[in-house]
Amino acid sequence: MWLINTSTHRLTEVFGQVPRFAILSHRWYPHEQEVSFKEYRKSLKMHSLGHQKISQFCALAQRNGFEWAWVDTCCVDKRSSAELSEAINRMYSWYEQAEVCYAFLGDVQSIDWKKSDWWHRGWTLQELIAPQRVFFFDRDCQEISNKKSMADGIENISGIPVAILRHEKPLTAWTVAQKMAWAARRSTTRIEDRAYSLLGLFKINMPLLYGEGRNAFQRLQIAILQKYPDESIFAWHNGVDQSRSVLIQELPCTIVLASPAAFTTGSKVSSSCFLVS
Repeated sequence: MWLINTSTHRLTEVFGQVPRFAILSHRWYPHEQEVSFKEYRKSLKMHSLGHQKISQFCALAQRNGFEWAWVDTCCVDKRSSAELSEAINRMYSWYEQAEVCYAFLGDVQSIDWKKSDWWHRGWTLQELIAPQRVFFFDRDCQEISNKKSMADGIENISGIPVAILRHEKPLTAWTVAQKMAWAARRSTTRIEDRAYSLLGLFKINMPLLYGEGRNAFQRLQIAILQKYPDESIFAWHNGVDQSRSVLIQELPCTIVLASPAAFTTGSKVSSSCFLVS
């Protein structure tokens, strides 16, 4: 795991026991503005918006007593498919292990925090749920509030129960369909990430195959079916486009959907199997 030293701003690879660290949750700028692992190590794009964001985050973490920090843009060498796969499969646990998460709602001022697109993105779902402590900041880096204090408002936006946001109940207390409903109205830039961003939520590990499109979400559902005896996975909305569903021959009477969009808060478990030939 690569971490940034908040004093020197240098990347350091950490093995074994991971020290206390702060973690960033954010929306990406266009790629030319973000700083990759290689670019950060070579001190490139020093005047980019992405580099400014990292510097502000490290300064905030340092002021709050953290020597180490993690940012997804520059702490993963995405040139290595093995490192990228490991990072995505472990990302939920990294947000869970972080001492604190700072979420930057870079598209709004504090008064408009509910209007931020951050609440509707796929990856920010795990970044909201996993950490015990999440503090929100607006585009001017002014603190808005924290996850526990904002829990009622966040539930209204996201559909995620207050008991989850305040860590009063474990994830195991919620069904597969309920978790899918939290992701139903979220979007990702890459189709595959609609599945990959949910791996940690379901404690699933699987190889990444960028380019597989909707097959990624189908593979995720099969892995869930094989791991959990939870029939609520069939509780998708009847209005789903069944032409995009796939019958898995190895699992009779099982429907596998193309995305989590078919799961809604009001979905009910169907009393019959739906087959698509």
